[in-house]
Amino acid sequence: MSNDLVNKWVRREIRALSAYHVPPAAGYVKLDAMENPYHWPDVMVSEWQSLLATAELNRYPDPAATDLTTTLRNAMQVPVDAKVILGNGSDELIQMILMAVSGNDRVVLAPEPSFVMYKMIASFLGMSYRGVALCDDFSLNESAMLAVIRETQPAVIFLAYPNNPTGNLFEKQAVINIIKAAPGLVVVDEAYHAFAGDSFMSQVMQYPNLVVMRTVSKMGLAGLRLGMLAGNHDWLDEFDKVRLPYNINVLTQLSARFALQHREVLKQQTQQICQDREVLLAGLQAVPGLTVYPSRANFILFKTPTGRADVIFEGLKQRKVLIKNLNKSGGSLRDCLRVTVGAADENQQFLTALVQTLASL
Repeated sequence: MSNDLVNKWVRREIRALSAYHVPPAAGYVKLDAMENPYHWPDVMVSEWQSLLATAELNRYPDPAATDLTTTLRNAMQVPVDAKVILGNGSDELIQMILMAVSGNDRVVLAPEPSFVMYKMIASFLGMSYRGVALCDDFSLNESAMLAVIRETQPAVIFLAYPNNPTGNLFEKQAVINIIKAAPGLVVVDEAYHAFAGDSFMSQVMQYPNLVVMRTVSKMGLAGLRLGMLAGNHDWLDEFDKVRLPYNINVLTQLSARFALQHREVLKQQTQQICQDREVLLAGLQAVPGLTVYPSRANFILFKTPTGRADVIFEGLKQRKVLIKNLNKSGGSLRDCLRVTVGAADENQQFLTALVQTLASL
């Protein structure tokens, strides 16, 4: 009986979806989720814990997160004339954007492969999603994107910069051409900006249909679930209307502001990850049989010998190393695995386990 009720009232497109799955990671070298592997210095942890003791948990948080927003504007170098709104991670910001423009005849456009939540949230809201395949080297297929823009007149275009899960930066002029051609909003998703060495933030007010989205997750603050959107007031005033009240809790506001006031520590960790990335990249390139793709993020995508991705993934798990298996995504990600850049010893454990796994095949 309950199943009949579910089938009657839950939308067909929701019932057809699979829930986003996060595998258990206890006991593994965890290199599957693009997390910063480094902890804060002990003295910084002690100072933070003392700050948390001042939190008024019996009171609702500042609904506008005013102090945190000011700190983020400075840390992220947001142009003075841009507006900023915050979300419970980038996922909530994506949801807010699409809720504000949703409609059965509205199209969401993104390159593929890219961040899965663009398609998932569009599906949640009953919007049409259109993916445009990247080129064989995972560069942006500008001509195909422009053709689909003309055909579908999308309400929103998402461009991850750098792209997830491929790790590359799209050619900047191609992105600008898409912004100029778009009839609606273009969201440049800079979740990995700290590792990229490039950004559209300084240009966010040059184009009336551009907004830039960022997160602090990859900077070592994944547990706080904090995302930021910057852009024209006209757009963000509307998105703010669908933002749930008090969406940034007291502990996140205090902790993120504290961490960003110590951003020299975060910067040093980011620089270390970039150095570790190049060492890991070289290590992967030295393994026979792999195709390793360049990265401007904190992860590296690589292609295994044909038909071997699943067994290599399982072999790594048996050796207590957890990475991301993208083979089941199909298309250009068939036979592909993605590894997060960990600390030096974690990266070495991964490389050793990978060599051992390949030798056992």
